Amino acid sequence: MEKHINVVAALQIGFSIFGIIFSVLIYAVLNLTGDFVEEPEASFIITMIANVLVIFFLLMSIPGLIGGIGLFKRKEWARILVLILSVLNLFNFPIGTAVGAYSIWALVQTDVVAQFGKQPQNTPTVES
Repeated sequence: MEKHINVVAALQIGFSIFGIIFSVLIYAVLNLTGDFVEEPEASFIITMIANVLVIFFLLMSIPGLIGGIGLFKRKEWARILVLILSVLNLFNFPIGTAVGAYSIWALVQTDVVAQFGKQPQNTPTVES
């Protein structure tokens, strides 16, 4: 199951990087389009749409990047975060659906849950 965790982490990071690149590309295209529009109101609206889309795609991509890095470090919070993001990815047809379904399947396996439960506790011991 170690391999599945690493694959899910890599998929989350890759999918998030793709989302970040896509947001920058959309921003550049819409701002370039806004520069060619003669109407100032239309140019303003296109620029606002570009800004909103960039913020939306970044807000959707950055948690996946953080969750993927956390999965590589075997953090329990990252497993929960990636499970939540995977449910949201199910609506992103077709690639997001495949990534989401595989991630959910891999992260709910009993071996994987047990592996994340083996985190050493940093609690100090009191000596008498």
